[in-house]
Amino acid sequence: MDGSGERASGFRAELEACLHVHRFVEEVAAHAPFGSFEALAATARGAATPLTRAEIDEALAAHPRIGEKPAGDGREQRFSRAEQASADADDRELATAIAAANRAYEERFGRVFLIRAAGRSRAEILAELQRRLALDEVAELEVVAEQLRQIMLLRLERTFADVAAPIGVAA
Repeated sequence: MDGSGERASGFRAELEACLHVHRFVEEVAAHAPFGSFEALAATARGAATPLTRAEIDEALAAHPRIGEKPAGDGREQRFSRAEQASADADDRELATAIAAANRAYEERFGRVFLIRAAGRSRAEILAELQRRLALDEVAELEVVAEQLRQIMLLRLERTFADVAAPIGVAA
């Protein structure tokens, strides 16, 4: 093997750590290599819009509950740990309130609560969780899909923004 298969596999693994949706990974990888990070980000945003209910479920399976430590040490888990770090992360009262709101959200919608946690305090996350509990299923799915796209774009930026072009390899 000349290494291109390994590079292709590595690129797909990096994409999957950004958004754990098989169709998204294959669609973005099929357009590689990218001449710039901006071209990659535009293709990725397009591939992630829209996300079906099944794809949202597929992506959510790779996300830990807000406030819980991700198990494992893979790329996705390292992203989650960094994204959930905040100044008020050790506030027990907030942690208890978030855990209770997480349970209420899961009972209401049948899935884990997802939010782009990067750059948000736990108090902001709790307020958004409580606001979203009042949404209907359709509106909430739209919010979840947009949050997945925001997380994906942040992760792509962390992974590829400083990579010299071309980014990725031909699929």
